Amino acid sequence: MAGSVEVLGDHTNEWLEAIGPAVARALDAVGMAAEGHAKARCPVDAGRLRNSITHARAGAMSEVIGTNVEHAPHVELGTSRRGRPSLTPAATERADEYRTIIRGALGA
Repeated sequence: MAGSVEVLGDHTNEWLEAIGPAVARALDAVGMAAEGHAKARCPVDAGRLRNSITHARAGAMSEVIGTNVEHAPHVELGTSRRGRPSLTPAATERADEYRTIIRGALGA
């Protein structure tokens, strides 16, 4: 048949193995960028909260930013006073920038 393609085998695993390092680099770059944006927005008293913000791999296809400082949820979400979020906006408000980083890392 004209225009048809014959599939000789499933090479999904080989493809995923080949692209894995590029995905890892892309996720790390997005994590670094998000970490920087969160630190830039973070309110500073003594600097402990800002200095604790970091990023880490969370599975094969995701990256997280966060902190282990005990008072971070109170600053991010608020208490009786309004919160001063830095992590949430860093993760959600820069989608176009993160897409560009990923495309660049994957050569798209």
